[in-house]
Amino acid sequence: MEQQLKRKQGAVYVEDILIAYHTLKDVVHHTPLQKNPLLSERYECNVYLKREDLQVVRSFKIRGAYNRMKHLSEEERKNGIVCASAGNHAQGVAYSCRALGVHGKVYMPATTPRQKVSQVELFGKEMVEIVLVGDTFDDSFNEAMKCAKKEGRTFIHPFDDEYVIAGQGTIGVEVLNDCEEPIDFVFASIGGGGLMAGLGTYVKSISPATKVIGVEPEGAPSMKSALDQGHVVTLEEIDKFVDGAAVKTVGEKTYALCKEIIDDIVVVPEGKVCTTILELYNENAIVVEPAGALPIAALDFYRDKIRGKTVVCVVSGGNNDIDRMQEIKERSMIYEGLQHYFIVNFPQRAGALREFLDEVLGPTDDITRFEYTKKNNKENGPALVGIELKRREDYAPLIERMKKKGFPFQEVNKDPNLFHLLI
Repeated sequence: MEQQLKRKQGAVYVEDILIAYHTLKDVVHHTPLQKNPLLSERYECNVYLKREDLQVVRSFKIRGAYNRMKHLSEEERKNGIVCASAGNHAQGVAYSCRALGVHGKVYMPATTPRQKVSQVELFGKEMVEIVLVGDTFDDSFNEAMKCAKKEGRTFIHPFDDEYVIAGQGTIGVEVLNDCEEPIDFVFASIGGGGLMAGLGTYVKSISPATKVIGVEPEGAPSMKSALDQGHVVTLEEIDKFVDGAAVKTVGEKTYALCKEIIDDIVVVPEGKVCTTILELYNENAIVVEPAGALPIAALDFYRDKIRGKTVVCVVSGGNNDIDRMQEIKERSMIYEGLQHYFIVNFPQRAGALREFLDEVLGPTDDITRFEYTKKNNKENGPALVGIELKRREDYAPLIERMKKKGFPFQEVNKDPNLFHLLI
């Protein structure tokens, strides 16, 4: 009765998380907490990575999904379940459906990377039906709720549910059990807030001195917006790139918990996330998805505060589609100031392009894109020119040479409408 009362109040307590921990111990992997020498040296502190990318479904979402579904009644199991997900929750639900013998309907955005859709099929097999609909998680959520009502299925919420939150909180149990030294900071990504609500609840209860830092993508800061305004808000538009954390509206329950336990939120540009993904792969052979890279990307913004401290970053998932790597590289180079796009008006005379190559481009600058159509009835012709620099510092001299040589230009990078239209 006491436990039921807690559920009605929407609260999650340490004992709920410990119960979930015992429920999950034979189902999920106890993922490693690894000290990372390169990151530790870079930030002059002890950086540990909680490797949820090595989880059975390559993300932490199995914890909350299985814990929630384990508590279904016999009638609910018979009627089946439905969920909405940007990908990782769907995999956790699919795995749980097959493990528990429950049929599930999984709604995912049509924009979900194919790799994640394939994984849902792999884990769920005949026990799961996939429905791709809408452009965002919120679109899929609305359709899944309609299905739940129409077909009498139990909706398995990806984050705003006490059992789900408690399941995600089991990461905190493993982190505090495995780390032999006091933890000064824990960084974790925030989408709907389930991971942070559960993890933060446990960490703050057991180690109150530990600072709990949430991390959101710049294009979808839904929890920060909620905390700033004092209530849950719905963002009008979001950047869907960090698909595991691109949520327009956080949960009411997760918000209520997070406002009590979060010490700060760091908002990270998507380009910085891309740089972090590439660095983790090239330097550590770690494959992470954008949401999994968020906490590590945030370290740059906390460099002074974490120096000499012990820091844990939760690598929440590794479901990255290799087809996205070119876009990831592009976004990274633009953020780092190494890739620039211009619309250049070339004089329609012989030798104009050669003059641009010889006298405007620097010795290490490289043209990566060039689109131009000559029209003889005009004095000038616009061309889309992509230029890759070796160093950020080469940008100002390039601009100066274009102006000096009289090539009229427009910077596509600085015009959001042009950038999204052309690139």
